[in-house]
Amino acid sequence: MKKRWKYAIAGVMILIFAGLIYAWSVLSSPIASEFRNFSNGALSLTFTLAMSFFCIGGLLAGLIAEKVKERVIFILSAFLFIAGFFLVSFMHSLLSLYLGFGILAGLGAGFSYNTVMGSVTRWFPDKKGLISGILLMGFGIGAFLIGKVFTAFLPSLGWRKEFRIMGIVLFLVIALCGLIVRKPSLEERGALGQAENKKSCGESHDFTTKEMISKVSFWLYFIWAVLMSAAALALIAQAGGIVKETSNDLSAGTIATIVGLISIFNGIGRVIFGGLYDRMGQKKTMLLNNGLYLVSVLITMVGLNGRSLSLIVLGFIFFGLSYGGVTPTNSAFIMDFFGVKNYPVNFSIINLNLLFASFGGTLAGMIYDKNGSYMAIFIIMIIAIAISTGAALFIKRPKAAENK
Repeated sequence: MKKRWKYAIAGVMILIFAGLIYAWSVLSSPIASEFRNFSNGALSLTFTLAMSFFCIGGLLAGLIAEKVKERVIFILSAFLFIAGFFLVSFMHSLLSLYLGFGILAGLGAGFSYNTVMGSVTRWFPDKKGLISGILLMGFGIGAFLIGKVFTAFLPSLGWRKEFRIMGIVLFLVIALCGLIVRKPSLEERGALGQAENKKSCGESHDFTTKEMISKVSFWLYFIWAVLMSAAALALIAQAGGIVKETSNDLSAGTIATIVGLISIFNGIGRVIFGGLYDRMGQKKTMLLNNGLYLVSVLITMVGLNGRSLSLIVLGFIFFGLSYGGVTPTNSAFIMDFFGVKNYPVNFSIINLNLLFASFGGTLAGMIYDKNGSYMAIFIIMIIAIAISTGAALFIKRPKAAENK
């Protein structure tokens, strides 16, 4: 029971570095400056590709999880990352950028993400939510931390050299920590099961992926996850503009710091809501998350309307906490409702919500371009929160797992 935390630490280290694909807005800035003929839309497609292949990589990792050892998948992930980052460092065309960062790095992140979640969470059947939150905190803050390092060394090293250095560091961290992470053996699972049985009256049914997607509860949750994530990405996409409109005399560094609060509290929120899931259960945790989302939107609206920077900061903090609650709930919900046996594949399926949610930022930009106001975006976010709350209220545990 004590040694399981070493797997958690190694898993967090892997996810901190794999999570840097979310630092695209920072990593792409010097590329955009050098290649001024690349449109914003063309550069944005790189991140869309990265998210798409992140989901594909997660699904592939889930499908082979029971057939190959974890270290093999991590080594593959490490090679994908170093190949992708080196390709970008020598790029002179969008095709190289799409292949290097969008496809190779996206796949590498998906392989590492799913393998860490599918392996380490099995060591904590008694703390499904908490361990999901701790692991995902690493994935969430990775982009913020490494983005800061990238920016700090950019003037002295240049972005091409930095990409090569990051590729090497990614390879070493994922390959070495990947030698530590593993699933518990059958004997160890039996011992760990005793801890879970102290908190439950029986064992949950292990649903296959086909069984899972036939359940109404899965699709209600999927709708919740899409709407909550889309609303989050909509605000994140416009966060810098909101700060500027509130106080237009701030420096770029100050604006970046204020927007960065979302990432910081997103990481904190992942741990908090992961722990709350273990204590409060699925429905109360999801509804609390929705309530906090609504409060964050209302505070931000009032702050923007009154040009109050302090309220904007408070709204961003609450927003980061609430957005942080989505990803650990994804993990805990799938394991809680549909079992551990098929978790790697089932978890990769629920993560496909990101493909749909990723359009939230694009939609927010289109709405702002048309109306010239952020208020319309907030109204749509409130509608999304209302619909997702309705979905959360109707989620029921699948019949085959009612004995849990």
